[in-house]
Amino acid sequence: MKHSFLEICLTLWLILFVPIHVLAQGAKDYHIETIAFYNVENLFDTENDTLTFDDDRTPLGKDKWTQERYRVKIANIARVLSEIGTERTGKPPLVIGLCEIENRSVLEDLISHPLLTDFKYGIAHYDSPDERGIDVALLYRKEKFLPLNSQARKLLIFDAEKRDYTRDQLVVSGLVHGEEINFIVNHWPSRSGGEAKSAYKREKAALLNKRIIDSLYRLDPKAKIISMGDFNDDPTNISFKKILQTKSDIIGLKEQELYNPMEKMLKNGQGTLAYRDSWNLFDQFYVSQSLVSRDFKGFQFYKAGIFNKPFLISQNGQYRGYPRRTYGSSGYEPGYSDHFPIYMYLIKEAK
Repeated sequence: MKHSFLEICLTLWLILFVPIHVLAQGAKDYHIETIAFYNVENLFDTENDTLTFDDDRTPLGKDKWTQERYRVKIANIARVLSEIGTERTGKPPLVIGLCEIENRSVLEDLISHPLLTDFKYGIAHYDSPDERGIDVALLYRKEKFLPLNSQARKLLIFDAEKRDYTRDQLVVSGLVHGEEINFIVNHWPSRSGGEAKSAYKREKAALLNKRIIDSLYRLDPKAKIISMGDFNDDPTNISFKKILQTKSDIIGLKEQELYNPMEKMLKNGQGTLAYRDSWNLFDQFYVSQSLVSRDFKGFQFYKAGIFNKPFLISQNGQYRGYPRRTYGSSGYEPGYSDHFPIYMYLIKEAK
């Protein structure tokens, strides 16, 4: 029996784009949208903010952060964001979480870059109390995402009765193609001073994240939730496995439990940043059971991945094979970030 070229293409499309449990339902049209997260490694403007420790990233500072270097950084980050997910959706991500951005001004410069301006991104951002002045933010294409509510949740950590000022956790609820989905953007405390010594800070961050998720469930027991960020912990650390109790498998996932697709990636040797020839997967998504269960209609989680195209990888030197960063062993390099971005696909039947 002969098949037309169109029939063959349709079959291949279904295999590549549709979850296995949908294939049996026959050929249908589907919406697919990309969600991304990127630690952009110190996206600072060139002005000296007297209220934060941003002196290094100024023209007279240690990094000699000139307007030209800032312009290159904006162009590089815009290139990355403009390419994530486009091979499947034809457009850059619908929603983008960012961390290590200095202020709203750099976000406005980013979305105004020629590679992104046509997609009319909106911004959700609040100034964090972080001592270096770095924040988290959410970008969204206004055509398909309507924000309903946003807030910054303070992470209160005290060390010997002195507050350790760090990043807020950004919560944005909105309509994706008319369906409500909740996003949490994180940048948890670093491992400065050592992993074990600083672990309690990230465990505090996990507790705050859990409180946010529980509050969303109180409003809607079937809430769809996507938490993303640079957690400075791997999927197997206590913050994830004991506090958030994330699961590495969809099978057997119970109502209101959290699924972390990145855990299996880590076990397979994948990572988003490297240190001393060892990979970590600090950049992660985890999602509510309502985004992976057949019992819920609308958008569902399809797959997640690491965006590590060759142009993002250092090809020589001390950091060969690592993410191509802005400052390396030889000083300034016109790179991108010391982290790879991550992405995930949401998919739903189009009616």
